[in-house]
Amino acid sequence: MKNRISHELFQRHPDNPILSVKDWPYAANSVFNAAAAIVEGQTLLLVRVEDFRGISHLTVARSEDGVNDWDIDPQPTLRPDPDLHPEEIWGIEDPRVSWLEELGLWTVAYTAFSKGGPLVSLATTRDFRTFNRLGSVMPPEDKDAALFPVRFNGNWAMLHRPVAKYPTIESNIWLSFSPNLKHWGDHRELIHARRGSWWDANKIGLSTPPMATEEGWLVLYHGVRTTASGSIYRLGLVLLDLEEPGHVLRRSEEWIFGPKASYEREGDVDDVVFPCGWIEKEGTIFMYYGAADSCIGLATANLNELVAFLLKSPQYRIEDW
Repeated sequence: MKNRISHELFQRHPDNPILSVKDWPYAANSVFNAAAAIVEGQTLLLVRVEDFRGISHLTVARSEDGVNDWDIDPQPTLRPDPDLHPEEIWGIEDPRVSWLEELGLWTVAYTAFSKGGPLVSLATTRDFRTFNRLGSVMPPEDKDAALFPVRFNGNWAMLHRPVAKYPTIESNIWLSFSPNLKHWGDHRELIHARRGSWWDANKIGLSTPPMATEEGWLVLYHGVRTTASGSIYRLGLVLLDLEEPGHVLRRSEEWIFGPKASYEREGDVDDVVFPCGWIEKEGTIFMYYGAADSCIGLATANLNELVAFLLKSPQYRIEDW
């Protein structure tokens, strides 16, 4: 009997990486960390593209099957606009999109890189061709944000990751609420980084937007393990109450996906898997992730298996972390 080498719940696509700069219609250093959505029957990725200055913008790529034959916008789709939005002076990064049925709009939560550090900004769109910027909604340092697609007690809800620097640097996932998408309050820490030698000690952050299931909101997050040779980004799962997203039901103890393939281990930033988008098709989750900050990979999993795995995980108790 062979020893079990991997317990990962997601399976890498054999054609990985599915997108890289060699596929791009214009010059760029790297493409990675893409939001994902199904728009007009196509898989749409809103891709972070880094130019040769080191400044990022966002570009749309579309595919009928979500794997091959990508139709990529010939020029950047959404550029930084530092004249009207000075908080974007050093680029816009890591988008996550949510469909707000009530408004008939897609929201794009992205990181704007200001002189004061990264912060959360929002924009809306109907077609991913034109965008309405709402501007910054959180002060720096804050990133890794995504909206829930529905209101709770009349308010929109957002997961995000501010960084506390006192008494020690610690990065936890927070939950905030807004009546209008612009003004946010009722802030609360929701998911805490573990401490010690855990794979997700000291620094965690949201990966993909929360996904509704019968058992609760499925949340994919990343944890950062600091080692002697650098940081390792891996993924874990959390289940939130469907009616009360501030109530954490379950949290995985083990990571469920981490860098193993060569394109994940070596790149502009080594040992990173970083998803910003996932979609569901007939019970299968398609997770699109940045690999080593250099290209985009695809991994798939069965939705029911992810939920079943979480339901076997320990009940969440904040004192455990």
